[in-house]
Amino acid sequence: MTRNLRIAVVDDHPLFREGVSRSLSELGFEIVAEGSTGDDAVVIAVTQRPDILLMDISMPGGGLDALAPILDECPDQKIVMLTVSETGEDIRRALQSGAKGYVPKGVGSRDLADVLRSIAGGESYVSPSLSAKILADTGTASNESSQAEQLEELTSREREVLDLVAIGLSNKQIARQLDLHEKTVKHHMTRIFAKLQVSNRTTAAIIWREAAQSRTSGNLEPASLMASAAVPSPFLQGS
Repeated sequence: MTRNLRIAVVDDHPLFREGVSRSLSELGFEIVAEGSTGDDAVVIAVTQRPDILLMDISMPGGGLDALAPILDECPDQKIVMLTVSETGEDIRRALQSGAKGYVPKGVGSRDLADVLRSIAGGESYVSPSLSAKILADTGTASNESSQAEQLEELTSREREVLDLVAIGLSNKQIARQLDLHEKTVKHHMTRIFAKLQVSNRTTAAIIWREAAQSRTSGNLEPASLMASAAVPSPFLQGS
């Protein structure tokens, strides 16, 4: 029997925190700890080792500032930011600092549950509306030039894989569509991350979409990337 995912919730608003914990418990998650500050988040990560640490940005001690000490102590800790902040700067900082997900507080409980299961399975997630915001806020001309050079290093197979990542497919779905082993897809993703100098698939997909929209290179513009500015969630596409 599969065990329930162990979740910790850190937010300085007790009513909201308790509501999230209650909703997730009703959906089959095990709430192992609650806290209200960045320091609480560090202690909980070290002592409780939850599968996923769900935390706010705007709380005493700062959620973003807590990311580094948490990951220094627990490098494998999966962290999801659940917050009202929708600024591109906060989203980028969270992802660059190691957060695996970034979700607005207006999300429904079942959608949040899907996000957590997706992240527990090794995916990353940013709400589609927020992905569009990152895309709109991203980059200077020098950054665009650097990214274009990085994208030129991708092989044709890596571009195929990234095209499918950008429309929200999971590694398993990509393997099925390209008739590859899932381990082979993971190998391609590792090489893509290294070439683009990113740490998660969401950021890689955003860079890919930005390249398509800015038309920096004709052979980097698959038509499917032009359909939407948002990066769909892998869980919306099934397992």
